[in-house]
Order: sequence, then structure tokens, then C-alpha cells
Amino acid sequence: MKTDFEIRQIEPQDREWISRLLTEQWGAPMIVRQGERLYADRLPGWIAEVDGEPAGLITFQISGSDCEIATLNSFHEKIGIGTALIEAVLKLAAANGCARVWLITTNDNLHALGFYQKRSFRLVAVYPGMVDASRKVKPQISLIGLEGIPIRDEIELELRLDS
Repeated sequence: MKTDFEIRQIEPQDREWISRLLTEQWGAPMIVRQGERLYADRLPGWIAEVDGEPAGLITFQISGSDCEIATLNSFHEKIGIGTALIEAVLKLAAANGCARVWLITTNDNLHALGFYQKRSFRLVAVYPGMVDASRKVKPQISLIGLEGIPIRDEIELELRLDS
């Protein structure tokens, strides 16, 4: 079954919904990676909509020649929403002269690890025990994650745009 969706940029009136969504999905609108805070509800991004209703969200930040994907949520699996949101970020990153798009996920997020690798992202670093440092900043980070896997490590993935 094919479902049509549209991708649009985040607008000011979306911020309250984004904050609620990130709190539901991530425990707070603030995410932590490498022990540092990032307020994803304040970042630029895109929303996917199906029949005018939110169906996905991606937030990112550009810093120098790097573009970091902060969050990605898709509420309808296997119809291309996540891929379309990533493609929107990749296009903008390339237009802004970024050399790479990167992100951090945790060791329990096997679905994300597979998803990003299928879209040409490569594993470039593992930070053993880094989630313990992140929990000091954001205690909402669960000890046990998806599939009952203890959440311990951060994993960095990247897609090079300059090669």
C-alpha cells in the first residue's frame, strides 16, 4: 500500500508539538551525546505529513563543515518517510558546503544502525561507556533499551559528502 506524504520545514507554530513529541519519544526535548546537551526542539528540521497530520520529524544542526542529525522519528514504517527526511537534510548540507552528515545513536538501537547503514552511512566510532556520562546530564536515559539491551555506548555514524 502506497501512502503519499509531504515534507515541509519546521515552522514556529510547530515548536510546542515538537517539544511534546521529543519528550514522549526521548524523555525530554534535550538530547545528550558525548555528554553535551543539545536542545533538539530548538533546531531546524523538517516534518513529514500524511493527510495534513505529522508522520515524521527530523532535526539537525550545521556547524562548520559538519551537519549533525539530532533526532529522527517516523510514525509510519516502510513508506519512505525516514529516507525522505534524511534526503532533505543531505540536500541542505550539500548546498551549505558540508563535508559530512553525522549522528550518534546508542548500542541498543539496532533498527537505527541498520537503517542508516542501508542509506550509506558508515560506523566511524564507538564510545564505550559514554552513555554513563550522558546520564549525568540527562538522568531520563534508561538503563535498559530496545530488545532488553543495556544502554552503555554511543555509536557515531557518518555519510561523507566530500568524497
